[in-house]
Amino acid sequence: MRFRKLATIALTGAVIAPLLAACGSSGDSKNEIKIAYQRSTDNNSRIMDNFLAGVKKQFEKANPGKTVKLIPIQATENDYYTKLDLMMKSPRTAPDLAYEDTFLINSDIKAGFLRPIDAQVKSWDQWSQFQDTAKQSVTGQDGKVYGVPDGTDTRGIWYNKQVFAKAGLPANWEPKSWNDLLSAARQIKKKVPGAIPMNLYTGKAGGEASSMQGFEMLLYGTSDQLYNPQQKKWVVGSKGFQDSMNFLKTVYSTGLGPKPSQALDANISTNINTDWFPNAKIGFSIDGSWTANNWISTGPKPWKDWTKDIGWTAMPTQNGQAPGKTSMSGGWSWAITKNAKNPTLAWKFITAMQTEPNAVKYDNASQNIAVRKDVAADAKYQNSSPTVKFFTDLVAATHYRPAYAEYPKVSTVIQEQMEAVTTGSSSPAKASADYDKAVADIVGNNTTKDSGPAK
Repeated sequence: MRFRKLATIALTGAVIAPLLAACGSSGDSKNEIKIAYQRSTDNNSRIMDNFLAGVKKQFEKANPGKTVKLIPIQATENDYYTKLDLMMKSPRTAPDLAYEDTFLINSDIKAGFLRPIDAQVKSWDQWSQFQDTAKQSVTGQDGKVYGVPDGTDTRGIWYNKQVFAKAGLPANWEPKSWNDLLSAARQIKKKVPGAIPMNLYTGKAGGEASSMQGFEMLLYGTSDQLYNPQQKKWVVGSKGFQDSMNFLKTVYSTGLGPKPSQALDANISTNINTDWFPNAKIGFSIDGSWTANNWISTGPKPWKDWTKDIGWTAMPTQNGQAPGKTSMSGGWSWAITKNAKNPTLAWKFITAMQTEPNAVKYDNASQNIAVRKDVAADAKYQNSSPTVKFFTDLVAATHYRPAYAEYPKVSTVIQEQMEAVTTGSSSPAKASADYDKAVADIVGNNTTKDSGPAK
């Protein structure tokens, strides 16, 4: 059984059956493609729903007799990954096209779920528009291409200016170190007792948000990292790892973050962005470039004054060391499944979906950072949001997860150890030691205590 970010989630037949039935229903496979994608539980799903509905209409009009069946999977990210795996595993239930988180590409290749598309991209006149880093994100360890990326992201700090004003903190906040973050949180706790000072995603329910927005935004601001690319080994026993766990402990053991019961709620992101921020109940949160999606007119919580009441700034390195700020980047892609009944038509749909006008439309609606050069240069994209330039510029200081087959397992261990520290059931030192042992169990002898050259 494949180990996923929440591999222990029990998915009953009653939950999975409707999805399997949707993919396994009868139809003319030569003239129909089935597309599986995540419909999030925080109402942001309308962006993808509307975009795909529009492309479906375009495609069916341009290709008479061909039909597109959209199969939304309404679930948290963790549940989505698990459900999608179950669908892709069987020829009977596999969709033709799947919305794939790029960090899972190598593990899904290893599981036999995806098919390479090198021949297709080689002859596609639009492939040259995609940035090299984006192409690399959909390239397997075997050197073959397995998907077409639709955008990337960066991460920083979002803060509520109303809460900051009450706490006596500056409207144009630029923290220079972790100590600056803690000092601001302590000041908010003291002067604005009704507000949660800060949020740092943590625990298993948060899934990859805990790993990336939470832990890795800390770790990659130290001198250490998860994986040494020069040695091609996983890093264990690093000072940066334990320092990051110590920061986490400080936040949750001294009341600077949400209560553990709130922090470990799978809906915490929804709570923060549709309640706590709009209602000035939180000071700041480390989160992604897409966060403002919640507050635009078509978002789940339209907020007319968000550009006035919300600020955004870079995540500082641990002690302000060069380059002074850090970020993490991920992204999603469209992949043709190994068991696709109509891979040729699926590829045709990808090319119809990934035109420059469609890419501009989706990136603007979703607050994605463009992965196409022509989209990045498009005036509509550049002027789509007051945050676009700031979060795009963070690419210069960003890092990427080690997208190897072992990473999903490693990420799960990070979340487990974060949760143990958050609840107080483990110390930072023990959590770090337990992480080292678990990683060794996952990757064998392929570990090192050397993080490699300074990042």
